[in-house]
Amino acid sequence: MTEKKENQLNIELSEDVAEGIYSNLAIITHSNTEFVLDFIRVMPGIPKAKVKSRIILTPEHAKRLLGALDDNIAKYEAVNGSINTQDDPPFPMNFGGPTAQA
Repeated sequence: MTEKKENQLNIELSEDVAEGIYSNLAIITHSNTEFVLDFIRVMPGIPKAKVKSRIILTPEHAKRLLGALDDNIAKYEAVNGSINTQDDPPFPMNFGGPTAQA
């Protein structure tokens, strides 16, 4: 009863990659041949932030990622309710950190 599994991909996940990288800002740019996703961690009161991870995708893979995210968000919201987003302002750059006094 052994079944040959074709097109099976064995994915390896190292321990350090499995820990993940926290990001609270993503910047997406593109050219005619690729999409670049930069993931950034912005900290309160710190005016400088570094890109923590960069992912480069072909346009086809970017569109597949969009579809996969859309599908997963729909599944999440079906169980947990609608995800609220605040588009105005788009991102509070000082979110709770110290502010300069004039």
